[in-house]
Amino acid sequence: MTISPRRRYILSSLMLLAAVSSAPAVTLEMPINPGDSLVGDYPHQVTYATAKHEDTLLDIAREYDIGQNEIILANPNVDRWLPGAGTQVRIPTSHLLPDTPHKGLVLNLPEYRLYYYRPASKNQPATVTTHPISIGRVDWNTPLGKTYISAKTENPVWIPPKSIKEEHAAKGEILPDVFPSGPDNPLGLFALRLAIPGYLIHSTNKPYGVGMRVSHGCVRMYPEDIEKLYPQIKVRTPVYIVNQPIKVGWSEKTLYIEVHPDLEDDADQDYRQRLETALDLIEQANNGKLPVLNGAKLRNALEQSNGIPTAIFERPVVFDGLDLES
Repeated sequence: MTISPRRRYILSSLMLLAAVSSAPAVTLEMPINPGDSLVGDYPHQVTYATAKHEDTLLDIAREYDIGQNEIILANPNVDRWLPGAGTQVRIPTSHLLPDTPHKGLVLNLPEYRLYYYRPASKNQPATVTTHPISIGRVDWNTPLGKTYISAKTENPVWIPPKSIKEEHAAKGEILPDVFPSGPDNPLGLFALRLAIPGYLIHSTNKPYGVGMRVSHGCVRMYPEDIEKLYPQIKVRTPVYIVNQPIKVGWSEKTLYIEVHPDLEDDADQDYRQRLETALDLIEQANNGKLPVLNGAKLRNALEQSNGIPTAIFERPVVFDGLDLES
């Protein structure tokens, strides 16, 4: 039996869709096509969790390894503290990779998310592991730039800096000079020290702050996430800390945009400025040319800024000069 190119395309597309798991994933295979950057489920394959009576959105977020910001943005009409038994809660399960080298650790601050790239080996494809994070408060910003992991510490001891002790003292809370290792230590059980003095990626004894700006500049992770990540990271692993609230990328023939709220430091940007940034990124992703976009979807993505990839353009599929969509 001879299979036509069109039938082969349809069959392969359907098989690929069937193979994609609807369950949330943490370690994801890198896209097969070098120019693609969508990982996880296809965005139209929406995953929902059913809230139980005692659940908060924060409980569900931790169960599915997403941050507080992600689950609230994806469910703007659901009460974070009392979603209600039986409520369907949307779980974001797809991401566009940040525009950085695909190696080492990448922290995209407005996304509140970390990516760890592992190259392909003899028996394993290249993968990217992604986890939610919390970052520094407005007055204690997490620094941007390229750095590396300079040291690793298990069961760390924390000596609060003078500035942090003074801040707490002003609120009537006296911090000890030393926090011994253990579950009450604010650093948790694992810490990865950056080459930028004073900054760490570490666990936390306040996991429900993951996905928020709550730290003094360090990056916090769920305890169970850094426990898995810690043994995989070597000293000198490169770290890229970026500020990319708008990401654009391909998955096969579809161009997506993923928009997150600006950090408070950049909140003075208006809609037109964000649109211009988006159009620049779209041109960059499309070989310097601005395609005929779905303007309504682009506008909705920019206005909602919910962090969910949105399809805004589809290339026609061509086999040997035959446009299958004409």
